[in-house]
Amino acid sequence: MHPTEILLIAWEGIIRNKIRSLLTMLGVIIGVAAVIVMIAVSAGTEATIADQINSLGANLIFVQQSSGGVGRAFSSSGGGGLVYDDAAAIAGLKGVAGVAVEQPSSQLVKAGNVSLDGAAILGTTPDFPSVRDYRVAEGRFFNQTEVDRTTKVAVLGHTLAQDLFGDADPIGQKITVGNTKLTVIGVMAARGMVGDVDFDARLYTPITVVFQNFLPSQFSRFMGNRVRLIYVQAESPEVLENVILQIELLMARLHTLPVDELDVVVSTQQDIIQTQEATTAAFRSLLAWVAAVSLLVGGIGIMNIMLVSVTERTREIGIRQSVGATPTDIRWQFLTEALMLSLVGGLIGVAAGMGGAWLFGQTSSMRTVLVPASIALAFGSAAAVGIFFGFYPAHKAAQLDPIQALRHE
Repeated sequence: MHPTEILLIAWEGIIRNKIRSLLTMLGVIIGVAAVIVMIAVSAGTEATIADQINSLGANLIFVQQSSGGVGRAFSSSGGGGLVYDDAAAIAGLKGVAGVAVEQPSSQLVKAGNVSLDGAAILGTTPDFPSVRDYRVAEGRFFNQTEVDRTTKVAVLGHTLAQDLFGDADPIGQKITVGNTKLTVIGVMAARGMVGDVDFDARLYTPITVVFQNFLPSQFSRFMGNRVRLIYVQAESPEVLENVILQIELLMARLHTLPVDELDVVVSTQQDIIQTQEATTAAFRSLLAWVAAVSLLVGGIGIMNIMLVSVTERTREIGIRQSVGATPTDIRWQFLTEALMLSLVGGLIGVAAGMGGAWLFGQTSSMRTVLVPASIALAFGSAAAVGIFFGFYPAHKAAQLDPIQALRHE
C-alpha cells in the first residue's frame, strides 16, 4: 500500500469520530503545553535571578567572610576574618577599578515631625555609586576625606527622601539617626527593588560613622572593624581572574593563612548565577516530570482508543485484507493513525503552551522565557508517545485472522 494512501485512510479514521479524536488528543495537548509552560517559568526565574545579580554592577568580585572564618576570628591562632582595612589593601591591587564596603544597620530616623522606625542604614565607601552602578540624582555622594574624618553626613534613597521631606529640598537639612545628627548632602536616583533589597528606602552614610555610632565593638581596637562583604570592581572582564588571584594572595598574606585555608570567600557574579541555576535545576526537573506524567496519561488514552477502534473496525480490517492488504499495511495504517493523533495533539499543545507561557508572564508577577529546545522536546515526546502507545493496537490489528474478521459483527 502506498504511504499516501495509508495517510489518507488514517486521516479518514480520525475525522470519522471528531469528538472522540479530540478527547483522545486532549492528554497529549495538556502534556505538551505543560512542558512548555513549566520550562518557560523555570527559565524566567533563572533569567530574573541573573538580571538581578548583574544589576549589582559590572565585572564585580565579592569578598565575604567564610563560615569557618567566623570561628577563627575569635581564636588565638589563624586569621582574623574580613576587616575594613582589607578593603583599602585590595584597592591598591593592579586591575582594580573600585572597591566598596557595605555594613548595614537599622535605626530610627527623624526629620522634623516625621519619624521612621527601623529604617535601613548602609555604611559604605565613596566608590559605592560607581561600583554598584547607582547614580546620585541631587547633591553629591560623600568623599574619602569625609570617611576618614568620620564626618556625619548622609545620602538618602529616593523613597526615603520623599518620606522624610515630601516635596521640600532635603539637601543641607539635618536628620537624626538613632542618637546621631547627620547632614543630608545628596539624594540617590530612583532604582527600586533588586532582589529583596529596596535601594530607594535606604540611608547611605560613611562606613566609619556606622562603626562609631551604630555598630560599636569593644574588639575593634584590637582586631579591626569587621565587615561581611567587600565589592571589588575589575577594570575589565579580561583581568577578572588575575584580580581574583591577587586578592586571594593578599588575603593569605594579611591574615597569615595558607591560600587553601582562607577565612574569606572570593567569588564572581557568574559563580552566584551558576549556584542559583543549580538550585533551580532540581525544580525544573520536577516540573518536567510532572509534565511527562501528563504525556504518559495522554499516551495511555491513545492506546485505549486505538484498541477500541480496532475492535469496532474488525470487519473493515477483514475486508481490507480480503482485497490484498498485508498485515504490514494494516499495522502501518493503525500506527499512522495513532501517530497522527499525537502529532496533531502535539501541534495544538505547542500553540497552547506558547500562548499559555505568554499569558502567564503577562498576568502574574513571575517572568516567563520561552525556550526553543522545550518546544522541540515536547513535540518530539508527543511523537514518541504516539509511536510507543500506538504500536500494540496496530500490531493487534495486523494479527487478526481475515476470515474471523469478516465474520465479526
